[in-house]
Amino acid sequence: MSQYESFKEKILKKTGIDLSLYKEKQMKRRIESLASRNGFSDLNLYFKELDKNQDLFKEFINYMTINVSEFFRNPEQWKIVEQEVFVNLLKRKKDIKIWSAACSTGEEPYTITMILSQLMPLEKINIVATDIDKEAMARAQNGIYSSNSLKNVPAGLLSKHFTKITDKDYSISKDIKSRVTFRQHNLLKDKFVEHCDLIVCRNVLIYFTEEAKAQIYKNFSRSLNQDGILFVGSTEQIISPQKYDLKPIKTFFYTKSI
Repeated sequence: MSQYESFKEKILKKTGIDLSLYKEKQMKRRIESLASRNGFSDLNLYFKELDKNQDLFKEFINYMTINVSEFFRNPEQWKIVEQEVFVNLLKRKKDIKIWSAACSTGEEPYTITMILSQLMPLEKINIVATDIDKEAMARAQNGIYSSNSLKNVPAGLLSKHFTKITDKDYSISKDIKSRVTFRQHNLLKDKFVEHCDLIVCRNVLIYFTEEAKAQIYKNFSRSLNQDGILFVGSTEQIISPQKYDLKPIKTFFYTKSI
């Protein structure tokens, strides 16, 4: 058995994360690079140290789960969410259930909340936000963000919902934070949130194998209400969406059609 195969087995036992469901070339390169940065050329020795060194283990989880995010990432797509997706959903029902899957450090669910707060009373908004990384979600719940991640936030929303606390850092308002519920969730093995009107999962599935992606899309489809919407990332257009009872309505947006 290769070092990488052995490493994958040990990580699966320790964390429940199945690295074989990620694209091997990309993930192997990331892990070997991180191990090398920490002075390990042998993945067996690297795992032994991960197993007993909590800081090293946290670094590994953070690095592996690829926490790169910002508010209003791809602003033109969020315009579609505001002007078309939410408008159409709110014509059909007063309360809509939204799941931000693989939410990283919270920029995405907070973006959703800010947009929706312009269309309905804030106290009626409830967003479920999930990620595999507890550390990332802790940062999300803390609600402190660098100015770099805020560059696409419209000026009116920035002044209304953020407070500058240092030269480079801002705090998001308690009103916005209170509308988002964070939960740990593994897309590859945990039960999916049910009866959703909108699921947002962006810039994550590109790291998974085709088999894993297919299963996730099936599960997302099952989680959507009839005519619910799935919003995916800019590099994640779904091939043959009809296999998952999904129909494209805009680039990166799919509706459940059955």
